[in-house]
Amino acid sequence: MNRVKKILRTIRDDSQLMFGCIGICIMLLMIVLAPVITRWPGDYYGPDSLAAPGVNGHILGTNHMGQDVWSMVVYGIRTSLKVAVVSACISGLIGIVVGGVAGYFGGIVDRIVSEIINVFMMLPTLFLVLLVVSLFGNSIFHVMVVIGLTTWPSNAKLMRAQALSLRQRTFVISARTMGETKLQILFRYIIPNGIFPVISNTTMRMAGAILTEASLSFLGLGDPTVVSWGQMVYDGKAYMTQGWWVCVFAGLAIVLTVLVFYMMGDGINHVLNPKYAKGGKK
Repeated sequence: MNRVKKILRTIRDDSQLMFGCIGICIMLLMIVLAPVITRWPGDYYGPDSLAAPGVNGHILGTNHMGQDVWSMVVYGIRTSLKVAVVSACISGLIGIVVGGVAGYFGGIVDRIVSEIINVFMMLPTLFLVLLVVSLFGNSIFHVMVVIGLTTWPSNAKLMRAQALSLRQRTFVISARTMGETKLQILFRYIIPNGIFPVISNTTMRMAGAILTEASLSFLGLGDPTVVSWGQMVYDGKAYMTQGWWVCVFAGLAIVLTVLVFYMMGDGINHVLNPKYAKGGKK
């Protein structure tokens, strides 16, 4: 109970973290209550084409195919959060393992892995994602995996720096003296104690994943079988003069969601900062 109170107090004391957590909770609540707060499914095609907001019960209007914009915005949260979480988990896991191995083992291993990380960091991520999606298909699964496989270098850099510092600590040297293997030390001491900056960076990377998926959809490379905010913008851009609401509300949803993840990631960074723990708020 005391730990829960401490977590709640920490969230309350940092305005950015509190804003991010509230935003995430609201989105999760909207996902759970989607059938209740919407009158139509996200993929329902009605008779009202390009109906203005408020007409015939359509709160945010409809698109050119009669789909309710409010329903699409609500059901689009599922797609965005799925892309954000899955791609960020892939990126985080790869970055943690690769960076931890490079930083702790050092020597030739560190040099080789660091060069690989540098090569990946120099690659234009969006163009690489475009190439892979064009070659292997634009299903939402491919989009999530490709985003995760192209965004891990920053996490690896952070984990490597943490491992380089932690491997000289007394508790690591003591574990080595007691006969524990390098892999045991890596997964028992190095990664658990150095993962916190990666958590913060991964949270902010979720916002980048949402933007990347929206960019692919806007370029016509998104998955047409799922309800996506980027797909809404792509479909509605041809009808800006007759139905501006299709693009505008989908774009606002993207902006607000990205802002929530950035605020949450920045708030986590503040909380995990040693200066913050000593009372020095940023």
